[in-house]
Amino acid sequence: MEDILDIYEMPYNPTVPVVCMDEKPYQLFGEAREPLPMRPGDTKKVDSEYVRNGTCSIFVFVEPLGGVRHVSVRAHRTAIDWAEEIRYLVDVSYPDRNKIILVMDNLNTHALSSLYKAFPAPEARRIAKKLEIHYTPKHGSWLDIAEIELNVMTRQCLSRRIEDMDLLCQELAAWERERNEHTACIQWQFTTDNARTKLVSLYPKFSPIEEN
Repeated sequence: MEDILDIYEMPYNPTVPVVCMDEKPYQLFGEAREPLPMRPGDTKKVDSEYVRNGTCSIFVFVEPLGGVRHVSVRAHRTAIDWAEEIRYLVDVSYPDRNKIILVMDNLNTHALSSLYKAFPAPEARRIAKKLEIHYTPKHGSWLDIAEIELNVMTRQCLSRRIEDMDLLCQELAAWERERNEHTACIQWQFTTDNARTKLVSLYPKFSPIEEN
């Protein structure tokens, strides 16, 4: 926990970006009946019945202090999917950076070994050498700022029925573009000192040392 909090306290350095990543499953729903459109003095009417159109996975990368994020949609969340997203991060999002500090949870696919499942060893190693990975502790995924970005995304974009991946990609691309154009930053306020006070129960107890 303190390792992650210390990273968030570092001053902004655009040459060594701090990027947080997370992913979430998303269920695609279609309409069983055509909704009735809005009209003067009345709201849109949507039937409670819906059609399940399968699931997908949403990946989000956010640079909290830089105000930049990237969102993508994949049919699955395998090690290969994660590895391909990481290569995009290194080669497309930050092609001229020698090091990226990456914060994420310790999901089983979130590992450098996944790169070797997706790419030949030289390519996997090239990508891995640009990453400085810091994992949130077990049961401590709330420390990942990307979770905040996912919550914002859910409220602003996903709190409705979206029937297929193509439409989902379009909607998320529009949401990402607007957030990036406004350089929407996330100001993290919880520090290591706060943790030692407010979460004191998590720390070991030590008896005072008696002097002879």
